[in-house]
Amino acid sequence: MVNNILRKLCSGLPLDPLPDNLGRNPNIAHAAKRVANLSKLEKQQAITNALRYFPNHVHKILAKEFADELENFGHIYMYRFLPRIPIKAYPIDEYPCKTIKAAAIMLMIMNNLDPQVAQFPEELITYGGNGQVFSNWAQFWLVMNYLSELDNEQTLVMYSGHPLGLFPSNSNSPRCVITNGMVIPNYSSKEDYEKYFALGVSMYGQMTAGSYCYIGPQGIVHGTYLTVLNIYRKYFGSNDLRGKIFISSGLGGMSGAQAKAGYVLDSVTVIAEVSEEALMKRHRQGWVLEVIKDIKELINRIVHCKQEKIATSIAYHGNIVDIWEALVEYYDRTGEILADLGSDQTSCHNPYLGGYFPVQLSYDESLRMMHENPKEFKFLVQESLRRQYKAIDKLGDKGLIFWDYGNAFLLEVSRALQQDNKTSDALSKTKFKYPSYMQDVMGDIFSLGFGPFRWICTSCDENDLKMTDKAAIEVFEQTLKSPDLPEKVRHQYEDNLKWIREAESYQLVVGSKARILYADQLGRCNVSLAMNKMVREGLLKAPVVISRDHHDVSGTDSPFRETSNIYDGSAFTADMAVQNFIGDGIRGATWVSLHNGGGVGWGEVMNGGFGLVLDGSEEIDKVIKSMVTWDVLNGVARRSWSGNQNAKETIVRAMSFIDGLKVTVPVHIEDEKILSDL
Repeated sequence: MVNNILRKLCSGLPLDPLPDNLGRNPNIAHAAKRVANLSKLEKQQAITNALRYFPNHVHKILAKEFADELENFGHIYMYRFLPRIPIKAYPIDEYPCKTIKAAAIMLMIMNNLDPQVAQFPEELITYGGNGQVFSNWAQFWLVMNYLSELDNEQTLVMYSGHPLGLFPSNSNSPRCVITNGMVIPNYSSKEDYEKYFALGVSMYGQMTAGSYCYIGPQGIVHGTYLTVLNIYRKYFGSNDLRGKIFISSGLGGMSGAQAKAGYVLDSVTVIAEVSEEALMKRHRQGWVLEVIKDIKELINRIVHCKQEKIATSIAYHGNIVDIWEALVEYYDRTGEILADLGSDQTSCHNPYLGGYFPVQLSYDESLRMMHENPKEFKFLVQESLRRQYKAIDKLGDKGLIFWDYGNAFLLEVSRALQQDNKTSDALSKTKFKYPSYMQDVMGDIFSLGFGPFRWICTSCDENDLKMTDKAAIEVFEQTLKSPDLPEKVRHQYEDNLKWIREAESYQLVVGSKARILYADQLGRCNVSLAMNKMVREGLLKAPVVISRDHHDVSGTDSPFRETSNIYDGSAFTADMAVQNFIGDGIRGATWVSLHNGGGVGWGEVMNGGFGLVLDGSEEIDKVIKSMVTWDVLNGVARRSWSGNQNAKETIVRAMSFIDGLKVTVPVHIEDEKILSDL
């Protein structure tokens, strides 16, 4: 039954009368002020660009407040047009649409903006400090209106948050095509981004923020769970993390998952967070169990938990640098290294505008200085990064296993050290001094074809999620019965089978009824086919959306993260991500997206994603077999060609059972002497 509240939301921009301008909600977290340094003419252009969404008779009213927003916040968000209804994922049959595919996209958009899910919902930011769904609230209203009118012979075209419009297409085309941040390469610096975003002409969609596919921190919990487990296996030769101390930072949209993942693995996980609002949000949700504000109390608690092997997750309300320096002081005093594992998930892709808070300042002082005195703030950030790295490096020399989490932490450390005229061994080209979770662990798993596959039950019904969990378990159990399954692949199936069996007990769901599971081409196809059959047979109350993180086998070209283990010289190329976007679109995806930036920042990454509505039709069975196979094996083939042995074995095996698949396989040079003789 169509929800009348949603019907109003889909009726277009509310103009008659204009809604009251209530401003921002002071009781929730907000994004840091952007710093664009626009000239007077550019400011006028930004306001002109914003006003073109509205008829002339309201321009005088809106122009003044848009100018105020630009001055006060560095961007025109159009707070007057904040929806007055609860933003969340509603059951799919409540959306007033002509096609179920449009309703599914609406559901996913509203989930991305759910205050329980989104980091800064009133700025339309889902996660990562600046990962936008849209650039302003006018775009939100227009998109909802367009989607309510869209039929199966039309495609909604999205330019960096801006709905260009509905265009005639055909039933096999994507219903929505999204691009974010597509700028000319020579104009893709961070300074360029700030300018274009302030002008309202481009946008940073991060990964699943701008593609409407975020499922809350559950996704990164599973990825973190697998990363920590595999790193511990690699360096300690065990799966038993009881009494082991894992130190990191960040309790935001993505980083908030670390505490939960560490606890699931029975470790003692300690996460620093400077924002009390972010910290308490994760505490209320049960993602972190303890809160400590005093550094001496924290060290004492770590010592006790280590000795007693108490599994817990501790949020330290303070700066991560304080923890690392306290651990060094403890080592100097006792000779004992308390921390076994360490990483960092501050948003270092955006270090000078709220992604990293320097230890020398309080949280509020940082928020003021970053836009009042950005030059001094940058100096303090780099000084803080040098202090953090110095402490980590000292413990690393004594046995701490530290790894870079692909958030550009060591990249920014390297730049900070260079700024201080110091030789940096933190990073050389794309090779880190310390292990990278991609180069040293997850890259090989991606090369086997395993990555973060996910699905969303559009009924918003808990029982549908339980039934899809059960279907995935049955598929994995059946796959493990195969005697031909390679041992490396078998290990991944076993790890993920354990995860999915226990997932419900972890209480991971925030927002939509969604689940994540690392799977390869065979696993993703078979789980999707099983769920589509369940929809067809009426076993589920509504269709299922399948998707994935862009951080996956084929979705992202990122030389400092997803493709950092590419060593044939092609790490800085982006053919894979672009081809993936095109290939998913022509094979029947419901919507597709391609982004500049994501993970390690604007200008550093190309990435894309998709959404596919499983409506129960036999036609969708064909799409699954074609599109999902391509979506995984494109990246496996590329990784094989770069010289990765796991990928080579995987693609050769795939060619043995997939009709029509014929991939160029590299020939290894047996006699390397022929090169040295040249």
